[in-house]
Amino acid sequence: MESLLTLASDPAVWAALITLIVMEVVLGIDNLVFISILSNKLPPEQRSKARRIGISLALVMRLGLLSTLAFIVGLTAPVFELPWQGPLDAHGAPAWELAFSWRDLILIAGGLFLVWKATTEIHHTVDPSPNDDVFDAKTTAAKNFGAAIVQILMLDLVFSIDSILTAVGMTDHLPVMILAVVITVGIMMVAADPLANFINNNPTVVMLALGFLLMIGAVLIADGFGVHVPKGYIYAAMAFSALVEGLNMWSRNSARKRSGGETKH
Repeated sequence: MESLLTLASDPAVWAALITLIVMEVVLGIDNLVFISILSNKLPPEQRSKARRIGISLALVMRLGLLSTLAFIVGLTAPVFELPWQGPLDAHGAPAWELAFSWRDLILIAGGLFLVWKATTEIHHTVDPSPNDDVFDAKTTAAKNFGAAIVQILMLDLVFSIDSILTAVGMTDHLPVMILAVVITVGIMMVAADPLANFINNNPTVVMLALGFLLMIGAVLIADGFGVHVPKGYIYAAMAFSALVEGLNMWSRNSARKRSGGETKH
């Protein structure tokens, strides 16, 4: 108890907590977009339930991983190494290496899954006569729901490991990490339904979100191979794309209003 009071009285701990919450929220956007797209493929009465279960599983997984910090940190140790490496940079370090840890392998697997899923959904969206998939209305609701939860769980694992490793890199205090994770997941829970409804009500936003997932998958694969793309670049690109899409939506709404006004006259 005294140690918690000591932490609470330390301004540096509060600064670390706020910074970590912001970082976790930003990292959680990827997770939330994926959950929103998957849940929107379900029947309307099951969507909110799937989102709540998916985000709750993310919380359980993050807290479970936090309870095994030594194991998580050990995931960054190389498991095997291939004899090739990239050219040396100005500091004499190779641009990329092929030494793989369990974290790298999980990121590569998660990235490949995201690329596959986003590509499949894009194809399903643009195909004039799409084939039935596991989320098609002709399949049973139970199968739809179960498939969605399984896929959400798989990506929860990938994003949770990345999230916890970020937390470990920013603070040494376990209570701070736990509090940041709980607050972040609470924010995700509140934002899940509005975000999913917004994506569902704007078809062009669905394609934009799938494009984000495709990019995130490629970045995860690159990260697994030791090519680290600065997160700031990724989120700046996502923000700019969202801004352009927002302007397009504004333009379309203005055009509809003008068209409606001309019809009345």
